[in-house]
Amino acid sequence: MRYSLFSLLRHSLSRHRNWAPAWHDAAPKAAYDVIIVGGGGHGLATAYYLAQVHGIRNVAVLEKRHIGSGNAGRNTTIIRSNYLLPGNNPFYEWSMRLWEGLEQDLNYNTMVSQRGVLNLYHSDAQRDAYARRGNAMRMHGVDAELLDTEGVRRMLPFLDFENARFPVLGGLLQRRGGTARHDAVVWGYARAASDLGVDIVQNCEVTGFLREGERIAGVQTSRGPIRAGKTGIAVAGNTSRLANLAGLRLPIESHVLQAFVSEAIKPFIDCVVTMGAGHFYISQSDKGGLVFGGDIDGYNSYAQRGNLPTVEHVCESGMALIPSMGRVRMLRSWGGIMDMSMDGSPIIDRTPMDGLYLNAGWCYGGFKATPASGWCFAHLLATGQAHPVARAYRLDRFATGHLIDENGRGAQPNLH
Repeated sequence: MRYSLFSLLRHSLSRHRNWAPAWHDAAPKAAYDVIIVGGGGHGLATAYYLAQVHGIRNVAVLEKRHIGSGNAGRNTTIIRSNYLLPGNNPFYEWSMRLWEGLEQDLNYNTMVSQRGVLNLYHSDAQRDAYARRGNAMRMHGVDAELLDTEGVRRMLPFLDFENARFPVLGGLLQRRGGTARHDAVVWGYARAASDLGVDIVQNCEVTGFLREGERIAGVQTSRGPIRAGKTGIAVAGNTSRLANLAGLRLPIESHVLQAFVSEAIKPFIDCVVTMGAGHFYISQSDKGGLVFGGDIDGYNSYAQRGNLPTVEHVCESGMALIPSMGRVRMLRSWGGIMDMSMDGSPIIDRTPMDGLYLNAGWCYGGFKATPASGWCFAHLLATGQAHPVARAYRLDRFATGHLIDENGRGAQPNLH
């Protein structure tokens, strides 16, 4: 069914009791051309683009719980393409362009809001670094504006501009950046993929891999074995555990990233703001809550919960930037498992095992990369070749030294 004003009016006559399910909850078949392990945004986007762009529809998406129960529903919904390095910039700009047409493409309201993303700077050195990044963005055709103090003050007069430790001197603005509704993105991709014949299989945990010599010929699941010509892994923070079942050791670590939302207040912040002196970012949801986050918890974990010192650390950063936040009550928090790569950039590549493909290492950038990640992973699975905008995301770059170290932090995942 295509959603439209006419379908809404038609179903209103039956008091909206006859809507069909958004997607078909399929039972697994014995074999598929392609299996995607992971029913989050990246896995579902991959399945959709396999069917829509490449015409490969004998595809199954396997999710161990329900659709969107992992990191897809545990992020702060920011989308942007304000990257510096040539390995990252074209990829995230392609993702931004897909975001801009996503609702029309999927026929689903993913609530894409290009309200702008503003990265603040607090020193002359940071200003120069942001000027360099902005110039790199514009050389790749990406919008960027460098604001001075007064330019930021006109946008966000409530910031603490005179803070002795972290004075706000200006910021780098990407007006096309913003937010999207995370669960709506997952539901939209699931619905669109299902309409094209993809099997969405929920409550189907992968417990092992089927081998034929050095080739992966499918997966063993809690619902029985399923064979496949190609198998793609897109399970975010659980990548290392799943890869271990195939005998692979990957250059990633799993860390918890906490996020927070406050009680609903009147319109206050009309863009996304990040602090340059500390890792803190904030926006306001359509419901009125302030959505914010910061650093990962500093230890390896597979738990979807964090510790209290990190809560304090994030809230302190928010108070240093926006003192009036101290009058607002925090409503809830949650944790997602980040698969942090050694250089802070993702991996979209085939593995050393024939038939097994990898989509991992997204660190903080997983949600904003959703459309391009799915597009490029689908291209890899369909053609066997890396998409032009994702050629730098090779798995062997950690052996050859061709790292994409956006933050200049070295091979320390906890610092990315």
